[in-house]
Amino acid sequence: MSNPSLSTSTTTSQNRPSTTSLPSTTTPHPTTTSSTSTSSSSSSTLNRNRQYTHLHAQLALLNAHMADMENLVGMTAVQAEYMRGLGGWWGGGFMAASKILGEETANGAGAGAGGGSAQGGQK
Repeated sequence: MSNPSLSTSTTTSQNRPSTTSLPSTTTPHPTTTSSTSTSSSSSSTLNRNRQYTHLHAQLALLNAHMADMENLVGMTAVQAEYMRGLGGWWGGGFMAASKILGEETANGAGAGAGGGSAQGGQK
């Protein structure tokens, strides 16, 4: 059996660039220093532009969601008016049913009480 950690260290050392291909650090090149500065500044500008693009996309998405929410709030207000109307209709129905049932109960109780007392008087 081979040890996996040894095989990975061997593989990574084979993928590393040789030190001979790296530029020497003993002789600084002024153009290299300015190009490094320019590349870091251009990378920060590129990063800033990427972030602005992402922010713009997020704001567009937020604007679309706000428009959807405004539409939904308007529809909810219309539906609330309809629910109010339905509540009025149902309330009127319940009041009418209560009045009819109350009259039937009162007529039934009055007839039953009057008939019972009349029968009791005859006995």
